Amino acid sequence: MKFLVRRLLVAIPTVFITLTIIFFALRVLPGDPALVILGENASEDALKNLRQQMGLDLPVWQQYLHYLGNILSGDFGESIASGTPVMTLIADNFLPTITLSISSIVVGCILGIPIGILSALKPNSWIDSFMRVVSFIWLSSPPFLLGILLILAFSLKLNVFPSMGSGEGFWGSLFHLILPTFTLGLILSGVMMRFARASMLEEINQDYIRTAKAKGIPNKVVIFKHALRNSLIPVITVIGIDITALISGAVITETIFSRPGLGSLAVGAIVTRDFAILQGCLILFALLVIFVNLIVDVSYSFVNPKIRPR
Repeated sequence: MKFLVRRLLVAIPTVFITLTIIFFALRVLPGDPALVILGENASEDALKNLRQQMGLDLPVWQQYLHYLGNILSGDFGESIASGTPVMTLIADNFLPTITLSISSIVVGCILGIPIGILSALKPNSWIDSFMRVVSFIWLSSPPFLLGILLILAFSLKLNVFPSMGSGEGFWGSLFHLILPTFTLGLILSGVMMRFARASMLEEINQDYIRTAKAKGIPNKVVIFKHALRNSLIPVITVIGIDITALISGAVITETIFSRPGLGSLAVGAIVTRDFAILQGCLILFALLVIFVNLIVDVSYSFVNPKIRPR
């Protein structure tokens, strides 16, 4: 509990600094939201009235104070273009992005970690060489290329999985989720495979592993009870980084498969200069990064009690 409290206290100034950077970074972006909404043929009076209505005529420091006050009260504002509350738009697009991110992480871990461990247990064998080549191919494949190849193979040629949309109902959503999940999951599995292999190779060459084997402890116990737990520390770190990267960067995959999500919402807000939506998405991304990092730090102590904070 002391560790959690300390981390939460550290997160408070981090959130404040992040909110400040987001606010001023968006204010230096080129473009006028009022001009985007009303069009280039709008009169100066109409533009002036809209800027006043949106609070853009106030000094930047006053806009900043209003911005902080609204955020602390849970008010993220309304979309400039549609007038819809930002929280409503985020809530509608949050679940598809989180579902895609978590399912991709699961596929990446299921494929990458066991294969990486197997390669480490058989170093320089044909299995190791083959798996390293496969991991390199998956790791080097950009999401848009892999996504298009999966669409061509499993949607257009074999007609097994749908290529667009998010589906309706549980089974429909699950069916539409398969190709986007494997698009990101295969790439992540390449990362997991290489980290798991390198970490396991380092652990099985440690002195305590040789000592355990010399004492006659069965090889399976040595590998899975001792070496595996210690080798998971770097892998957990990579998983945490990948989760935050997927949540904030799934826009390419969402665009390829025409899926709703936070990435598509944020890109649309950039195009229309919709500050309220973009601020809400960026704040959510920042909070998710802080939350995931906290979970990763806590999980370290469960995997290896020796590094548990005291």
